[in-house]
Amino acid sequence: MLRYTLMRLGIFAGCFVVVWGLVYSGIVPRGYGASNFMWICLLALVISAPISFVVLRKERDRASVTVAHRVDRMKAGFAANAAQEDEADDASRPQGQAPQAS
Repeated sequence: MLRYTLMRLGIFAGCFVVVWGLVYSGIVPRGYGASNFMWICLLALVISAPISFVVLRKERDRASVTVAHRVDRMKAGFAANAAQEDEADDASRPQGQAPQAS
């Protein structure tokens, strides 16, 4: 996931530099007053989003598989802990006694 995030930030940084160059060369209009930096960031974000969607498709799929495996392992661990607690609870009760409702 870190690799995907860094690649995404790299694409954004590249788009930011290109947009900054276009704005300061006069090809793209400047923002009003102090909003120029925000204008450049917003424009770079809008341009980098579809680029990273297409270019990083394989990396995004790899990252999602890794996250899914981690979630499955955590679910299995929780289920094992719950089963272990249930077994310990059942073992501590005398035979024939039902659990009391809380």
